[in-house]
Amino acid sequence: MTNHIRVDGISHAYGDRRVLTDVGLIIDQSDRLGLIGENGAGKSTLLRIMAGVEQPDVGIVSRPASTGLLWQEVRHEPGATVGDLISAALAGVRQLERHLEDAASGLDGSPAANERYSDALAAAERADVWGTDARMAEAIAKLGVDGIPFERRLDEVSGGQRSRLALAALLLERPTALLLDEPTNHLDDSAVAYLRDQLVRWQGPVVFASHDRAFLDEAATVLADIDPSRIGVTRFGASTGSSARAVFSDYLVAKAAERKRWEEQFEAEKKEESRLRVAVNVTARTLDTGSGPRDNDKFLYGFKAGNIARQVSRRVRNAQGRLDDLVEHRVRKPTEVLSFAGIPHGSHALDDGTLITVKDARLANRLDVAAFTVEPRSRMLVAGANGAGKSTMLGMLAGRLALDSGTVSRRKGLRVALLEQDVRFPEPHRSAIATYEAAVGECRAGDVPLASLGLIAPRDLDRPVAQLSIGQQRRLALALIIARPPHVFLLDEPTNHLSLALATELEDALGSYPGAVVVASHDRWLRRRWSGASVAMSDGVLVA
Repeated sequence: MTNHIRVDGISHAYGDRRVLTDVGLIIDQSDRLGLIGENGAGKSTLLRIMAGVEQPDVGIVSRPASTGLLWQEVRHEPGATVGDLISAALAGVRQLERHLEDAASGLDGSPAANERYSDALAAAERADVWGTDARMAEAIAKLGVDGIPFERRLDEVSGGQRSRLALAALLLERPTALLLDEPTNHLDDSAVAYLRDQLVRWQGPVVFASHDRAFLDEAATVLADIDPSRIGVTRFGASTGSSARAVFSDYLVAKAAERKRWEEQFEAEKKEESRLRVAVNVTARTLDTGSGPRDNDKFLYGFKAGNIARQVSRRVRNAQGRLDDLVEHRVRKPTEVLSFAGIPHGSHALDDGTLITVKDARLANRLDVAAFTVEPRSRMLVAGANGAGKSTMLGMLAGRLALDSGTVSRRKGLRVALLEQDVRFPEPHRSAIATYEAAVGECRAGDVPLASLGLIAPRDLDRPVAQLSIGQQRRLALALIIARPPHVFLLDEPTNHLSLALATELEDALGSYPGAVVVASHDRWLRRRWSGASVAMSDGVLVA
């Protein structure tokens, strides 16, 4: 029986777009592998291939017979209920219960009956059949979905609740191998701690694709970086059993050093290229031939001139050869780091006076904000558990909610933009670049081309939005906003679905944003590094 996951030479493409090339990995039963990489690099595809729900174009996968996959967007049958999801997860355990009951009722003193009962009892003990109900109650409570009736349809609960219910079901199912696609996206601190503890104790290989930097630091024992610019994957860290070693923090140090070497090599090669071009076009052709021939020395002068011509030709060929070799093998230009510098604001700045004033705002048990203000250069973090009211708070500031009572006053001419958690585009059949141009206008798209923002790879500019990954769609939504920076930039869980590098770049870029910033997040890494003001929400009430 296989207790590990092995991936050999996996390559896969969707049409003419290759997402994986010659990927090889071995995940031992004691490994907790964090799968990282840029949006659209193929992390979700690799997880589906590992799970066997998608077949690779090339390569072989071996996995434990019992392998479970947590999808980033929960799949369910129309009309399926919460109870159906939990019951399906517990089907194997319930079957073991029935086998044990049948074996017990068939005890007649014979060796065969005794052996059958012993086998059924051992299987039930391994699966902790008698602790099932307690584990179920703990899982749904720790993941914050214990208040949802089992008869509620899955399409009647929020996307975040569905994700947490699916995670609870998978943990209750207890497969040998766990494959998780962005498992912490909709989890608060206590739920993340519960999941981390479950994974640390898991008796089998665990692979999770995640943007959650704190979770990677706490739960992963090894990382695999999918970089489209390289063949295969880059593995970072060694298998260390059940002991996590802040492997992501170590990875960041290594990546920063790699980036510095990359930039230094690119600059050195750029200087060398410039020198060689001068050598080819100027220096190699400049040789002193003296003051010209005397009457009695014309033959010798002609001989020397021919010699010089051959030297020039040889030096030009040598310089050209070195130049051609450099151009062919030089490192590519380092990717642009996200920045708001240089992006035209597009309207007059509002540098004095309060931008938004909230007084006694209340909304049907969802929101209770006695007072809140946004100043021109505000940097405000709104923290709180899932369901605390953070998204509702941002919706109110964005002017998208009708209050039961209270007021929200905005400066005249104020532009407010909200980066939502769940991005939806009205015309998903349009390409990314067409969506961008339609949203920001032809003139602005010319001044700030989508490609210049470094958020969408050139190869994806003409792809339909519906074919972009969730992370790529969120990048596009971010591009639509920063192409015309608003006076007040509202971000709801901004690091969800973004790559690790982009999440860090976005956090750094917000410090120089030319306006006010209000961020709602449960991202522990972001909160630890936040240098601005912060408030907290609990049950819809804003707490200072």
